[in-house]
Amino acid sequence: MAKIVQSTARAVVAYGVDPLARLLLRIGVSPNAVTIAGTVGVLIGSWFGARGHLLWGTVIVTACALTDVLDGTMARMRGGSGKFGALLDSSMDRIADGAVFGAVVYYLATEGNPYNGMIAALISLVFGQVVSYVKARAESLGLNADVGIAERLERLLIVGAGGLLGAADQEWGLPAALWVLAVLSVITAFQRLIHAARSEKVPAE
Repeated sequence: MAKIVQSTARAVVAYGVDPLARLLLRIGVSPNAVTIAGTVGVLIGSWFGARGHLLWGTVIVTACALTDVLDGTMARMRGGSGKFGALLDSSMDRIADGAVFGAVVYYLATEGNPYNGMIAALISLVFGQVVSYVKARAESLGLNADVGIAERLERLLIVGAGGLLGAADQEWGLPAALWVLAVLSVITAFQRLIHAARSEKVPAE
């Protein structure tokens, strides 16, 4: 699934994101500004979702989450984001993820949803952070953990699909999507740990 989504993302970049990235750079907008604006947008969308406006929340969060592709494209066009840009991007991603899943938990709690989606949302939140941490920590140690069936984009798409089902009065949709995501997040975390372990070069005796 990850490779299918990544191929689609490359097509989006080629036909839609690149021109917008060039325009923003031309008028003086920095990649860091786009990163922060995207996170603010996700926070707003999460607020809508928490208040029960699932359709608007899903649309806003999805649209703003695409800035993760846009700011990266802008950075590459400028010749790299720099260390602080990479740190800012990762930090804003964690804030955005927390807001999305926090909003989901709040919404399900207030709705009294019978499908235990709150548990799945918490598992997804925790292991989503673990997935990102394992990759970052592995890279800092010289290991390779760049694998996984549910990276950040896939996670957001799955939650978005669940949100749309919920907006269509399918109460089972959001919890079902969250349980799928919880399972995939756990698998991805262990995929990365195993891959990192196999990538380590054992010193010759």
